[in-house]
Amino acid sequence: MKEVNLVTRNKYALITGATSGFGFELSRLLAKDSYNLILVARNEGRLQQIADNLKMEFGIEVTPLAKDLFNPQAPQEIYDKVAEMGVTIDVLVNDAGQGEWGKFAEIELQRSLDIIQLNISSLVALTRLFLTDMIARGEGRILQLGSEAGKAPMPLLSVYAATKAFVLSFSAALSNEVKDTGVTITVLLPGAADTDFFHKAHAEHTKTYREEALQTPEEVALDGYEALMSGESKVISGGKTKMHVLMANMMPDAANAANMRKNMEPSDKTDGRTEPGHEASAVEREKISEQTGTFSGDYKS
Repeated sequence: MKEVNLVTRNKYALITGATSGFGFELSRLLAKDSYNLILVARNEGRLQQIADNLKMEFGIEVTPLAKDLFNPQAPQEIYDKVAEMGVTIDVLVNDAGQGEWGKFAEIELQRSLDIIQLNISSLVALTRLFLTDMIARGEGRILQLGSEAGKAPMPLLSVYAATKAFVLSFSAALSNEVKDTGVTITVLLPGAADTDFFHKAHAEHTKTYREEALQTPEEVALDGYEALMSGESKVISGGKTKMHVLMANMMPDAANAANMRKNMEPSDKTDGRTEPGHEASAVEREKISEQTGTFSGDYKS
């Protein structure tokens, strides 16, 4: 029988992007620590399946909440649903995010604006809505998903990297603002990882994805979770990522951009990685392909 954490068994965590990648693994870590969960993602069937599995494995309450954070109204709808449930959110994990590979001038404008909505606007809205309640209670934890991409300009993923620079700056400022309130803000900076991110970004053909050793979602999630629970303001996941961030801090923007672009150029390697090894991310990729009939990209709205 699973050992119950008596401190957290009546507490709730809300996780966005919960059906794959870091969000999926963070949900498991929270469940293992006896947090009840509210899982947010778009695929209702997949959400329900994950919720059922977590309930059975960890003996917790899990509520699947199918919401599309590309929709500007979704954060308020999520907050209102939580209030209707009479639940207090003790931990908020803002994991949902996407990018789009290609030259900015050649990407559809609406796609770039959608990424800004998802990566910035929805994160800001959810943070504002739940942070106010946390401050009033004098306790709470928020984990924001940043990226090493937020530390340097990134040609061919320019909007994505810029949104992550926002998340990093925003989170650092908030961490200072709430330092005497009992609330902590933690930003997690992973490197390139073995998730379905590259599929959704049309970037599975790049050198980074095809050729590099990628971080595992389990590794990144554990680094983020430990930092969240210890109240750290920032954590850089992985030795290689730490080295990349150190180099980015020392180099001029033009040199950083040139290095980043090399990594995001198409690969000529025919026997490289073609799909995620992470099971939940591979399932998400398969669900997208089933819905769209294509092998690259995101769900069709």
